Amino acid sequence: MDSFLGKAAAFLVLAGSLWAAPIISAQTSMTAPASRVSLSPEKAISLAGQGRCRESISGLKHAMASTVAADLRKQAGVLGVRCSLAVDDRDSTDEFIRLLSKQFPKDPDVLFVIVHAYSDLSTRSAQDLARTAPDSFAAHKLNAEALEMQGRWEPAQLEYEGMIKKDPNARGIHFLLARLLLSRPDAGPDAPERAKQELQKELQIDPGNADAHYILGELARRDDKCDDAIPHFLEATKLDSNFAEAYLGWGFCLVALKKYQEAIPPLRTAERLAPGNPEVHNTLATALQRSGHKEEAEKEFAIHRSLTAASGAEKPE
Repeated sequence: MDSFLGKAAAFLVLAGSLWAAPIISAQTSMTAPASRVSLSPEKAISLAGQGRCRESISGLKHAMASTVAADLRKQAGVLGVRCSLAVDDRDSTDEFIRLLSKQFPKDPDVLFVIVHAYSDLSTRSAQDLARTAPDSFAAHKLNAEALEMQGRWEPAQLEYEGMIKKDPNARGIHFLLARLLLSRPDAGPDAPERAKQELQKELQIDPGNADAHYILGELARRDDKCDDAIPHFLEATKLDSNFAEAYLGWGFCLVALKKYQEAIPPLRTAERLAPGNPEVHNTLATALQRSGHKEEAEKEFAIHRSLTAASGAEKPE
């Protein structure tokens, strides 16, 4: 667990240079007196720029809640995020992020600051976890996920296997191990079968895991076993009515079984949930065409062609 912090930081994508502006000194800020709400926006911004964070945070909040010009409110919010992080005032960081998101929802500079602020907060939480509960399941799980993100498949797999050995009935871990086995490029030819076994174990522990049902359905579909796949897709849609991929898999299998009319309803649902997925329209068009709905089929084929062309996915003839 010695390298846990570094791995977690990599997983949470903390940028090496968090801010484009000069770095605020947390040490200087820690010694500053408490801030006064009566500070003018300009004064609060000036103090924050000098690194006098504790003295300026309340004034920066007041500036954002006032009717001053937008550029001043934006500057106050950005400085507020930096200052609150510098003194590890996470409640204030959350408040500044909320205010910036509400007032400047599409501003690229603000979005940049918010992305890195969330990354910083996530890393700090990971560090808290590693410091306070290094041997907990949560810490091992975060470490395994960090290793996966780095493409370090073997140590990540060992982490999951170690958790399962410690508690075979731990919820979610069999699923994560199965996902790793299917993602790992060097997992070997037996990986899909082992992944199936892990997913089945997961469903024994947590029958309500829609993702596990979906992946089992996909594995069966890819093996041309649609009769086995459909019950898993159907169960996934019952557990999660917004699971577009499960509706698509269900409809795809019905088309493969030549049950074209039956395929239309789940594919219509997939279309509603994922209108930008070209494969949904192509599969639905096939079902419509082969069940005699030629005009509707042509519309769906046209949407498919448009989407694939727009994404650059259409292959030249």
